[in-house]
Amino acid sequence: MGGRSGGKRMSEAAKAYDGQGYYIHSEPLLPPDLVQRARAGMDAVRGGEYDTGRPPQPSPWNPGDDEGVLCKIEMPQQANRAIRELVGHEALGEWAAKITGAEWVQVWWVQLLYKPSSDENASNVHVGWHQDRHYWGAWEEESELFTAWVALSDVGPSSGPMCFIQGSHKWGQLPGGDFFDQDLAAQQRGISVPEGAQWREVEAHMSAGGASFHDALTFHASSVNTSGEARRSFAVHLRTNKSRPKGGRCEGLTQFIQDEDRCPVIYRA
Repeated sequence: MGGRSGGKRMSEAAKAYDGQGYYIHSEPLLPPDLVQRARAGMDAVRGGEYDTGRPPQPSPWNPGDDEGVLCKIEMPQQANRAIRELVGHEALGEWAAKITGAEWVQVWWVQLLYKPSSDENASNVHVGWHQDRHYWGAWEEESELFTAWVALSDVGPSSGPMCFIQGSHKWGQLPGGDFFDQDLAAQQRGISVPEGAQWREVEAHMSAGGASFHDALTFHASSVNTSGEARRSFAVHLRTNKSRPKGGRCEGLTQFIQDEDRCPVIYRA
């Protein structure tokens, strides 16, 4: 996005991200043809078809598993060319850099997330309240890490949208979060909100091709999708030049950071 209005918008986005711990780009920032090809790629990977000849990493959900639960597949970009093109798109890098002030941004892990449409009483379709940093112990403590959540379908109030807790990135890392917990209300009661802070939930509604960006310490979750259509997305985990794998070791979630085919650098100043 160029021009004075684009620069102003990015400046406002950076201010919002710093103050709230997230930024929601509700309009498409990725080309519609790429979104459609990545949708087809998502269906192929879910069906066990890999046009690169290489499967994803071992995942909680595998082809043939229950279609009625949340589908989470690790590193799908290594299995499909269109998905690889989407997660490496320069628009993601440009926005990621502008909101964080980074000189350099790299994709370091990706997750395919497919939430089927269900009724209100469905199980195993929620994403529990959590801070991503809880799961990212492979990185040094002060590493600058965040996520671009990219929508491949329109996401409205009934789609089971991502929900952020405003300002929670300033609370530090707290116990009580769990991605797989299905009782969001009970979880909330168990999370100790710091004195003077408030639990303010904000849903991330966006069009297909839109994206949200959130800090590694921002609490977020999502509930059941009752829209009648599957909610399709990728969680693209990013790092800046202010990050380092723990002990300098590339293992676990950092094992591929030296492989720019799997983990492309999407912005350089």
